[in-house]
Amino acid sequence: MNETLDWPRIRHLLKMGVFASLMVLAGDMLLGWGVTDPAMTEVPALFSRYLTVSDGRIFASALLGLVGIPIECLCWFAVYRMIQPYSEQDAHAYRAGIIGCLAFGGCGVHVPCCMAVYLLKRSYANDPATALQETGRFISWFLLPATIIFAVFFLLAAITQIRAFRMGHTPLPRRCRVFSVLFGLLFAALMKLIGDFGLTNALATGWISIGNLWMMGGLLLASRRVSQ
Repeated sequence: MNETLDWPRIRHLLKMGVFASLMVLAGDMLLGWGVTDPAMTEVPALFSRYLTVSDGRIFASALLGLVGIPIECLCWFAVYRMIQPYSEQDAHAYRAGIIGCLAFGGCGVHVPCCMAVYLLKRSYANDPATALQETGRFISWFLLPATIIFAVFFLLAAITQIRAFRMGHTPLPRRCRVFSVLFGLLFAALMKLIGDFGLTNALATGWISIGNLWMMGGLLLASRRVSQ
């Protein structure tokens, strides 16, 4: 089955995935770069660092995510191509995860996140006392439902991928299951432990892109060894 795999196409998708991850990470860092202001009482510290984000950074983050996130998701078909000859069940589940993330990741979650930051800034400038309430209402009505749906498909893809590698349902070694997008969660936790700095907050904001970069880069290196 290894001989039937289209390795040039798989490696091309993995390379594109690395590029897209860097694109989206740049957008995430533009949005997340900032530190909390402990002097603020109207807005919790979690949100205060977004008040210093310029409109240009918000727009750039939204645009980079709008373009880059669909590319990231489409490049996951490199993993699908590796699973499909070995397990139809895992391949179908993984493809469902890809489609769900593709549908809800960019327009459904990332862009509304940028919109929420923009709304927070504008609301705070007009009335600091009600800024968080207005932003929270927007998040609850428009962002939270899409985020929950996205999370279901995201976890479906991530867990299915780990299972497929652990069960030997790919041509790569079982140890390649460590190249998971969930690595980004561990990375974000590490950044939080380091402290409240602009760089650490920006990197933690891009945890999914960090995880995707780890996954695509690791699988690209592993695929070169197996396909030779």
